Amino acid sequence: MLVRDRMTSPVVTVDTKTPLYDALALMKSRRIRRLPVMKGRKLVGIVTWTDLMRAQPSPATSLTVWEIPGLLLKTPVREVMSTEVVTISPTMPIEEAAVLMRQHKIGGLPVIEQGGMIGIITESDVFDAIVELMGLRHGGARLTIALDGLHHADRLDEVVHTIQDCRVEISSLAAYQTKGHREMVVRVNAPYPLHLVQSLTERGLRVTHLAPLPEPDREGRKE
Repeated sequence: MLVRDRMTSPVVTVDTKTPLYDALALMKSRRIRRLPVMKGRKLVGIVTWTDLMRAQPSPATSLTVWEIPGLLLKTPVREVMSTEVVTISPTMPIEEAAVLMRQHKIGGLPVIEQGGMIGIITESDVFDAIVELMGLRHGGARLTIALDGLHHADRLDEVVHTIQDCRVEISSLAAYQTKGHREMVVRVNAPYPLHLVQSLTERGLRVTHLAPLPEPDREGRKE
C-alpha cells in the first residue's frame, strides 16, 4: 500500500496572512489538527493545533478578555508556523511514512508531486492502513508461531504450506524479531482453527498464542 492510496486530497490549507483566529476556527469546523501554509501555490510551512494553543496568551497575561480576540485576529499564521516541513511522495510505501512520522515526532506529512502539494497523510491514515493491511477488520483468528530451528525462509514456507493443506485462507502474515527470537503473526479466516494448530504442532512448529478476532459487525457496533 502506497501513500497515494491513503492520503487526503484535496487538502485544506491557509495562506501565510491568515489570522490565528481563522485558522483555529477552520481546524475546529473541519475537525483537523494541522494546516499546510501556502504562499501562492508554494508550500512554505505547516501550522498545528498545538502551535495555535501555544500562541494564545497565558492566563497570567496583562491583556483583558476584550484584547485577546483582537490579538488573535491580528496575528498571522506565519508568525507561529513551522517552516521546516517534512514532505513525501505519493509513491512512498505507507510503512516508510510511518517511520518518518516517528523519527520526526510529527503527526502529518504533506504529499508532494512535481513540486506541488497533492495531498496530506496523517497518523490516523497510517493507523487505519495498518489495521487494514493486517486484516484486523475481517474476523477470523490470530496465531503467533515461533520460527526457531530451521532457516527463516524454510520456516515461513513450511507455515504457509501447512495452512494451505488445512484449507484455511490467510488474511495477513508478518514476521518480526523480538528479544532475539523470530516470530510470525498469521491472521486466518477461521474463528478458532484448532485443526490448524494441531497440524502445525505435528510438523514441529510451535504456536505460542492463538486468539479469535472480533467479527466486523461487532467491531462496527463498538465504533
